[in-house]
Amino acid sequence: MMETLKRKNEELAALLDVSMILNSSFELEKNLLNAMKTLSEHLDMQRGTITLFDRKTGELRIAVAHGLTREQIARGKYRIGEGIVGRVVETGSPMVIPDLGKEPLFLNRTKARIEKDNVSFLCVPITIKDEVLGVLSVDRIFDKMVSVEEDLRVLQIIATLIGQAIKIHSAYETERQKKEELTKELKNRYSLPNIISVSDKMQEVIKTCLKVAKSRANVLLRGESGTGKELIAKALHYESDRSNMPFVALNCAALPETLLEAELFGYEKGAFTGAVGAKPGRFELANKGTIFLDEIGDINLSIQAKLLRVLQEHTFERLGGTKTIHVDVRVVAATNRNLEEMVKAGKFREDLYWRLNVVPIFIPALRDRREDIPPLIEHFLKRFNKEYEKNITINPDALRYLIEYAWPGNVRELENTIERLVVLNESGIIKADELPAYIKDKISIKNYTSEGSLIVEKERLEKERIIEALKKCNFNQSKAARLLGITQRQIGYKIQKYGITSISS
Repeated sequence: MMETLKRKNEELAALLDVSMILNSSFELEKNLLNAMKTLSEHLDMQRGTITLFDRKTGELRIAVAHGLTREQIARGKYRIGEGIVGRVVETGSPMVIPDLGKEPLFLNRTKARIEKDNVSFLCVPITIKDEVLGVLSVDRIFDKMVSVEEDLRVLQIIATLIGQAIKIHSAYETERQKKEELTKELKNRYSLPNIISVSDKMQEVIKTCLKVAKSRANVLLRGESGTGKELIAKALHYESDRSNMPFVALNCAALPETLLEAELFGYEKGAFTGAVGAKPGRFELANKGTIFLDEIGDINLSIQAKLLRVLQEHTFERLGGTKTIHVDVRVVAATNRNLEEMVKAGKFREDLYWRLNVVPIFIPALRDRREDIPPLIEHFLKRFNKEYEKNITINPDALRYLIEYAWPGNVRELENTIERLVVLNESGIIKADELPAYIKDKISIKNYTSEGSLIVEKERLEKERIIEALKKCNFNQSKAARLLGITQRQIGYKIQKYGITSISS
């Protein structure tokens, strides 16, 4: 009676420990190995293996084992239907071999069992619903006092727990891989060298960003609306050591004062009418990553004081809360306002201004870098052609209108204009008479020649850039190539293509 009670207690302890181990982390192999060690400690198991089905190879392979060497584990390979392990996978039913020495199906593939007599072998399928993932098998010394049925029942429960752990880990790995792929895609999309620009002004912006991206320094982006401040902010994040952590953006002008504070710092249940539960703020969500605060000049003095504390001490409390929350967040702020004048007028805190303005970066308006317009048009055409399954091009006259237009809405306005032109175009070619009236009315057609095209315009600008780089480097092609971010072979080809000589102007 006492022995039976002791056995029951060991079984319960084994089940509890295995359950806790399997849920302790996402390190599946480590958790499975520790689970096998626990079985050995509680249930007198000599050896134990977890053999899983590999869909790629169609084989059953030992994933983890207790009581086997690495060489023995490496030999543990089976086909479905082969030996006891393969038979259990094939049938989906458990098998119990009271005495291995008398069982012809036992292959001893691992060569781990020199003496097989008086060794019992229990093998149960690891299943989720109707899918067999593998098998759990154990060796134990044959004991008439121990019920094989009891052992089998415990192993089946543990096999179920293992199956659930494998499925959860598989889902976790799938999501992790998706996240890695997305991060990789975002890193490429928002890579500073990939920002579409040929103008010297934007190249200087990119150079500054590359210098500051790896640092912890706060950045203040200045420039008109639509110049691409959020694009630069994302590029700074994905070029930094924080690229695998969150990038969180918030337009401070888009929310009223009462909501802005809650959005930035979060709130506790009951903090205000409608706060039915706690919610983390943007700073919490951006922990270890980057927060982008657009239109920073639109926040009031009260919130400015709380923001200053976060920048100075890296701490804050949620609305309605008393717990101090610590965060490690890099701040990139942006504004189109004159913060200096606002400081003088007492509308913006001077101490906050200096905290934000560690590295100021001015993004020029599109009208001040017209050479960027042709490559941007090409980029947007390509993107929207793909999105709307079209093949729209633009004729020279229309291109020249777009180059000369002042673009008060900057890159954002250009992007929206190209999308509208692609959507509405039915001929396959964007012509000057299809452009919005507000663009044509601002530009005199007399200023144009009909020569050239998008490609010609691009090549003209590219030639000018190469000549300028060569002059800066005293016509040293290797140095000029590095300056332009291309190979020496590429610059050699382009010099020949454009007929550039040492006296080109």
